[in-house]
Amino acid sequence: MKLGTRWAAGAEPPSSVPEALRAEIARIDQTLAQQGAAPSWTLTWLEGRPIAELATGIEVTLDASGTAVTSTFDPMA
Repeated sequence: MKLGTRWAAGAEPPSSVPEALRAEIARIDQTLAQQGAAPSWTLTWLEGRPIAELATGIEVTLDASGTAVTSTFDPMA
């Protein structure tokens, strides 16, 4: 079992965030407006695969080949 973690967008991700997700998370962080408090990232694990979710509705996962993939979801749903 792996525990998840949280961190603010724009901050250095914790060491538990897999290297394969870091470049895509950094790319997304650079696109965020720097007004007010930064939204939070949450790292969770589903069936052994990492999922980084940003409170604004962006999700970064790994596809079957281990490449980072970004998608969006409705955080209010």
